[in-house]
Amino acid sequence: MSQGTSAPTRLENDEAELPLGRRLREIALLFTRLGFTAFGGPAVHTAMMEDEVVRRRRWIDREHFLDLVSTLNFIPGPNSTELAIHLGLIRAGFAGLLVAGSCFILPAVLIILPIAWAYVRFGTLPQWQHFLQGVSAAVVAILAVAAWRFARAAVRDTFTTLLGAGALMAAFLLQRSPRLQPELLILATAAVVGVVWRGRPARVRLPLFSVFFLPFASGSAVRLSEVLRLALFFLKVGATLFGSGYVLVSYLQSGLVDARPAWLTPQQLLDAIAVGQVTPGPLLTTATFIGYVCGERLFGTIAGAVLTALVTTAAIFLPSFVFVALLGPLLPRLRRNRFARGALDGMNAAVVALIVAVTVRLGMVALHDRLGILIAIAALVAVLVWRVNAAWLILIAGAVGWLATIG
Repeated sequence: MSQGTSAPTRLENDEAELPLGRRLREIALLFTRLGFTAFGGPAVHTAMMEDEVVRRRRWIDREHFLDLVSTLNFIPGPNSTELAIHLGLIRAGFAGLLVAGSCFILPAVLIILPIAWAYVRFGTLPQWQHFLQGVSAAVVAILAVAAWRFARAAVRDTFTTLLGAGALMAAFLLQRSPRLQPELLILATAAVVGVVWRGRPARVRLPLFSVFFLPFASGSAVRLSEVLRLALFFLKVGATLFGSGYVLVSYLQSGLVDARPAWLTPQQLLDAIAVGQVTPGPLLTTATFIGYVCGERLFGTIAGAVLTALVTTAAIFLPSFVFVALLGPLLPRLRRNRFARGALDGMNAAVVALIVAVTVRLGMVALHDRLGILIAIAALVAVLVWRVNAAWLILIAGAVGWLATIG
């Protein structure tokens, strides 16, 4: 099948054949499984979704998928969650949007709630380093394969090759300046370069070396009002958060710990971020953990803590559903526009570069011993030769890491 935008996708044929209920069940099962197994952050979530919806199910082609990844970087909120929401929208309309997003978020909430209960009850977090060592090694292999697949779709000529190389260089140069939000800076620059290059008259020839100039339940009114304030805070975070997890930490530090120390202590913030990082699903489910801790303090009951956790979770993710619902109808028009197509081509090449940079950085951390290297090699072979599902691969790698350490 051609990777171009004109190639028919399985979705185009299935829309008239598969009833809505069957498509919704398919979406629910897929994103629930991903929600329970998507360790490793947005880049890994993206790689796993590409494996499922492009390579296995062929809902859309790889170029369309990359267009989604690129454009979603420019709306606030968790990119991988918004990607899941948009894929649901494409597959089954507005109902698919709701089902995909909810099913991707809910597993992390169900995992974090008992962890939060145990944390409040015993004052400590469980130890899971050994499991995560195996997961990290498998993640490196999954990202490497995804980078290769994306590169085949996005890097098609001299322009996109040089643009991708420049973006990769910028990604490494800017990695020590997270407050500059280097991902957005690189993608925005790549979009501008893409517009200029693809939108130029045929007789104009811009020097290709110019692409290297990328810039571097119920309680008192007082308690309920506190829950409302907490919900409004997380709603603001979900509506304005751009960039990486570093930005989320900054939001939480200033808005919760500094502004309202009665809500959260510095140590609780660190523990909340740790839980969000080591559990599957989007990092923003940190709000679930924080909501539970704050709710327990306000109400003194498990029911009140769970209620507050659900409210904060809904608040932080609600803007993502709204933004994707508004963006969805516009993307097909953008893909047909010559100037927007140039911007997307530039950003797609930059996305490949950013995934390569993440893979290299994670590899330097995860592949520090013989066990990690062996797991990564085995995972690479399993994906490329036997085409093992990435979700199962992550669980198996985690189990191997845990068993090898205790053995």
